[in-house]
Amino acid sequence: MARYHIETYGCTSNRGESREIEKRLRDAGHHKVDGPKAADVSILNTCTVVEKTERNMLRRAEELSEETADLFVTGCMALAQGEQFQEADVDAQVLHWDEVPEAVTNGECPTTTPDADPILDGVIGILPIARGCMSNCSYCITKQATGRVDSPPVEENVEKARALVHAGAKEIRITGQDTGVYGWDTGERKLPELLDRICTEIEGDFRVRVGMANPGGVHGIREELAGVFAEHDEIYNFLHAPVQSGSDDVLEEMRRQHRVEQYLDIVETFDEYLDEWTLSTDFIVGFPTEDPEDHEMSMALLRETRPEKINITRFSKRPGTDAADMKGLGGQVKKDRSSAMTDAKMEVVGEAYESMVGTERDVLVTEHGTGDSVKCYDAAYRQIIVQNASQHDLEPGDFATVEVTGHSTVYAFADPV
Repeated sequence: MARYHIETYGCTSNRGESREIEKRLRDAGHHKVDGPKAADVSILNTCTVVEKTERNMLRRAEELSEETADLFVTGCMALAQGEQFQEADVDAQVLHWDEVPEAVTNGECPTTTPDADPILDGVIGILPIARGCMSNCSYCITKQATGRVDSPPVEENVEKARALVHAGAKEIRITGQDTGVYGWDTGERKLPELLDRICTEIEGDFRVRVGMANPGGVHGIREELAGVFAEHDEIYNFLHAPVQSGSDDVLEEMRRQHRVEQYLDIVETFDEYLDEWTLSTDFIVGFPTEDPEDHEMSMALLRETRPEKINITRFSKRPGTDAADMKGLGGQVKKDRSSAMTDAKMEVVGEAYESMVGTERDVLVTEHGTGDSVKCYDAAYRQIIVQNASQHDLEPGDFATVEVTGHSTVYAFADPV
């Protein structure tokens, strides 16, 4: 769990994005502190309205990079003029705002409180199905807070999902430290059963998104899980399986419970069962034992499997973890490897969204966006923005058919059909 400091500059939209970042960080067990010196990570949400503001943002970024271990820069200047931070030699990761929460986790599992209850946020229902995990990753501090997986009965989670739908949820987000190991503590693999029962036993028009599932847990149930995805239209064809490295040597040092071949088995299985689906994964760059060849293996794996959502994190030490005692790589090495992987990511993701232009998609409207726009997701959980939403009478919770008209690399634009 990280201690974070966040600063926001600019308009109401930026402040709204910062609130969303903080909400997700709190949901993942991170804690806000007063000032960057007490923080593990700092977040700078930038404005770029005039040249003077740009200079102020660069100066503040330089100050924060010296006061805290890791700096994430987001907001308007980050998106429009992100290269200026690199040109100014600011040691920071420049990200879209909705990439920040996952980057802060440093590849760790999300954390929920012991008494985590379902939450209804607009039309999105968040359902924690279990607490804890079965992993012992050398870099992760989360396991110290959560312990081994503790899985409530399937029936209990089905009833919680039913209550969310009856309360108005149109999208149920299945969450946990590692959803793929749900039921392992009872000797059974229960995630496929849970998903099947939610889809068959609950009346209503809704969608289900499965949260992070480590490859080590998914591998043994990959065919059954992919089959449930294929059987039920309610489930988004989306799998978040964080591989973390393309090198088996690094995965061993990380104490991950999978190897690259198992990750590839999962991708191949979902390719067989699903005509169109989204692979989401995570990479940690700059792990202490990652040499240049290991990094190139990760780059090659990214290009081979072509995930459409990729979280890239520069390794940073967490107190009390075994990896904290390893001799780390230099900051410039991590920065260079992160930049190279980010370039490859943008190429892969951009091509995926470019291929959508001109196609029609059935989508669920999940929330309001900036101005008069709404955020939607198609069957493969690709984000689609519809502008001038009020003219089309689109509100969160609506289902619609849209035609994709363009994209902005990490999300698409569309008009209702």
